[in-house]
Amino acid sequence: MITKTVAQRKTLQTEKVNKKDVSIIIIGLSHLLILIGLLTPSLTPLFLRLIPLFLLLMLSLLIYSHRDKNKDFKLCLLVTFLAGFLIEVIAVNTGFIFGSFQFGDTLGFRLAGVPVMTGVLWVILIYSTGITTAYLKIQNHAIRSLIGAFALVLMDILIEPVALRYDYWNWTDLSVPFQNYVAWFVFTFCMLLFFFARKFRKQNRAGLALFISQVIFFMVLNWWS
Repeated sequence: MITKTVAQRKTLQTEKVNKKDVSIIIIGLSHLLILIGLLTPSLTPLFLRLIPLFLLLMLSLLIYSHRDKNKDFKLCLLVTFLAGFLIEVIAVNTGFIFGSFQFGDTLGFRLAGVPVMTGVLWVILIYSTGITTAYLKIQNHAIRSLIGAFALVLMDILIEPVALRYDYWNWTDLSVPFQNYVAWFVFTFCMLLFFFARKFRKQNRAGLALFISQVIFFMVLNWWS
């Protein structure tokens, strides 16, 4: 009986390791594939159409690789999705939050002028940043959230030129207003506070891998293009 229990534990541990390892490999290869596609002019139109599917794949891998999917975990994903989508709806229809801008066609189907994929994108950004920040072993949620929000503002600085180039969104004045970065900082700080306040496991190497992959992805696109 004891031998069987030990064997079952080893099997479960192997399955958990495999889940994370498989997710990390797919995350890395997917980013590399999309990167090659976007940097190859003849392939760019095709790969731009794949961006919504790419984002859904990243979200699916994060959920798949996450252990202990309790109610708080599900609530965190749902609230982040809805908050991310709704703030974009308010922003794009008023111009008072991030500045005056409009979404392009790359992110796909829209409701109220906003692609539904923006909610998915916010979940990916908040989750991967929250998981990465958790690895710093800082116990204070506010400090964690401040570091994460600052990291996401730096991420947005990398994202903006790419977003403009590939028609994610476009600024009315053709330049990114400073208020965009202020709003990013405030919103992401609040969402990360919510993330850390929820009681679910904050360790997932796939989340860390996705954060690192995103940074490299946007750095290369900025440098190469």
